[in-house]
Amino acid sequence: MRTLDRKLTRDLWRLKGQVLAIAVVIAGGVMTLILAVTSLEALSGARERFYASHHFAEVFAEVKRAPLGLAERLAEIEGVNLLEPGVRSPMRLSLPGFRDPIRGLALSLPDGRQPLLNRLHLVAGGLPEAGRDDQAVISDAFAEAHGLMPGDRLEAILDGRRATLRVTGIALSPEFLYQVAPTDLMPDYRRYAVLWMNRRALASAFGMEGAFNHLALTLQAGASCEDVIDALDLALARYGGTGAWGRDAQPSHRFIEEELRQQRLQAIVVPAIFLSVSAFLLHVVMGRLIQTQRVQVAVLKAFGYRDTELARHFALLAGAIVLLGWALGVALGAWAASALAELYRAYFRFPEMPFRVPGWALALSLAVVAVAAGLGTWRTVWREATRPPAEAMRPPAPHRFRHSRLERALPTGLLGHEGRIVLRHLGRHPAKAGLSVAGIALSAGLLMIGAYQLDAVETMIDRQYRQVLRMDMELTFREPTPHRAEGELGHLPGVLAVEGWRRVAVTLHHGHREERVGLLGMASPPRLRQVLDADGEPRRLPEAGLMLTRWLAESLHARVGDTLEVQVMEGGRQRLALTLTALVDEPLGVGAYLPRRALNALLAEGDAISGAWLLVDDARRQALLDALWERPGVAAIGLLDEAEQGIRDYLDETLLAFALIFLAIASSIAFGVVYNNARIAFAERARELATLRVLGYGRAEVARILLGEIALLPLLALPPGWAIGIAFSHLLNRAFSSDLYRLPLVLTPHAFGFAAAGVLAASLLVALMVIRRLGRLDLVASLKGVER
Repeated sequence: MRTLDRKLTRDLWRLKGQVLAIAVVIAGGVMTLILAVTSLEALSGARERFYASHHFAEVFAEVKRAPLGLAERLAEIEGVNLLEPGVRSPMRLSLPGFRDPIRGLALSLPDGRQPLLNRLHLVAGGLPEAGRDDQAVISDAFAEAHGLMPGDRLEAILDGRRATLRVTGIALSPEFLYQVAPTDLMPDYRRYAVLWMNRRALASAFGMEGAFNHLALTLQAGASCEDVIDALDLALARYGGTGAWGRDAQPSHRFIEEELRQQRLQAIVVPAIFLSVSAFLLHVVMGRLIQTQRVQVAVLKAFGYRDTELARHFALLAGAIVLLGWALGVALGAWAASALAELYRAYFRFPEMPFRVPGWALALSLAVVAVAAGLGTWRTVWREATRPPAEAMRPPAPHRFRHSRLERALPTGLLGHEGRIVLRHLGRHPAKAGLSVAGIALSAGLLMIGAYQLDAVETMIDRQYRQVLRMDMELTFREPTPHRAEGELGHLPGVLAVEGWRRVAVTLHHGHREERVGLLGMASPPRLRQVLDADGEPRRLPEAGLMLTRWLAESLHARVGDTLEVQVMEGGRQRLALTLTALVDEPLGVGAYLPRRALNALLAEGDAISGAWLLVDDARRQALLDALWERPGVAAIGLLDEAEQGIRDYLDETLLAFALIFLAIASSIAFGVVYNNARIAFAERARELATLRVLGYGRAEVARILLGEIALLPLLALPPGWAIGIAFSHLLNRAFSSDLYRLPLVLTPHAFGFAAAGVLAASLLVALMVIRRLGRLDLVASLKGVER
């Protein structure tokens, strides 16, 4: 074995603690990169394969009622490839032994066969037999949640009439890969179902013989989606069309696309943070590590070793650390991806979704860490490798010792001898101290990000379900209903308060930008459904003008005082000009708000409501649900406590789990930074500490000098660490906000305290390790060394 290779092996073993600490930092960045890239490829690949094999539609449209003959004319629109009309409608279900209300969506199938578009992937059983009106295929997620199998029966309310349906099959559909109820954000497989029935049976149940109310189509290659949508809207307007939309607005596709966007951001932002820290740490550690080997480098050069050989030696040392960190990160990333696969399979219902670490991801992650390590070490390695031997053998010029400003500012008796030694040592090495403080501050900032995510998630859920949504149930009616229904609901058992609401689909236009949303009309002032400002305080609805969530206004580039064109997509399809008069901040979703009576007046209708919010006595909840089952006009019943629990479960399994992983990695980084700093400081000051022991200082006094430095640097690093944490938290807050949910930028004392506790705990652990090493200090060997 060559001499330098033997030295490399010995250095790696001698520095195994520091090597492992740096490798853990690198592993954190690699792990997050591998996890994000693997998840991204698995999810996007499974989606594209399923879309293609089961002919997922590209454009969708809904109408009140249109004749089937119209479909032939619509198929002739330029750009349309395949077109399939159908019938679909909300429904209610009941299962023996399950008392909660079940919402459902019934969709039509060509009698006895698969549809042209959005074909079903049968998991068990088969399609309904042609001519049968009592058979249905149910969604896989709902069947799994209730243990249903082909042959089981369930009760349904179809257009106000009860029917008993027999399950013939269990299926997946590309249209419902993310199966979520229309007004929910998270799936509730026990309380929301999708059913497919023969078209003739479903059309008969809903009065749609010879007609359709839903349209799906695909586009020809190169066709403009916007042009096709405009043509469809024009043709369907007279039949009560509510506006066509593309895949980007289709709920299931939109949720999956948002998850892919989050994974893309995660693959960029989080590894960039960790790898930037690791590059900085490598720069600091390698510089000081090579400095401790200054005499060895000089001797090797005196014996004829060239600059390039020594540069290669130290580059291999850094490379070995990088490879160890990369291998550890790949292993952890693959393990985390396999765990995430189970979560994705629960929420995204793909027939198959293999999670494999792609070869290009391995190459990419290795290239990224190699570049990060190169940026962090090349300058230090080359500077020391090219230093002349005579200069390297000569000890550094002695430093000038003098009272620092801090010493002069503090009382003499307060510092003591050990305190003055600590301050003077840091004062004569300001660059080293500054780099150490910066490294510890970065680790504190990473710890603060993890704590911020935990606090922000809890604040978001609390704000949404304690301040915004104060009701217990949300009822949706089959058709807009006269306001007197509120009084009838108020007399049902267990109802403590009722508040009606009216919702209508609209398209908001501002300049060339547009957004399709639901315009919600509420009581003024609202009681059971609040709107909040940026400070979390309830706002009154404006008497005139429109109120929007801030996210929606920003996407439209609209400000308070601007006039928006509001195109109603139902009924008379009015075009209204409304002034934006107020903005509100809500953590989940986006919305547009008006007083309900003002919305009724703009729609030129009577005092109508689309549904109602109920405040319920928990002791009589089941009696109320039984009474609502007897009301066929109620199309859907939503339970707010179950919706909240669904969001909590999802966030616990995704965002909070990621935050905990982030905290674990950040904690290891904090330990690695403090540990490396302490080990190198010990190596640099071994001669000084041994000298003090020989001069008569006790072990405890010498330990206080070294531990004083270990304690002082983290304390100095905490304020800039908090500032870095605030900046990082703001960056993540902006990067991961979307129209689905927005984490509030909440920086609580808990987050600051957690970051401080993490750094101080790491410092305490390192201090115990240093004390142990100090007890084994070889005084003779240390005094023979060159003073640094």
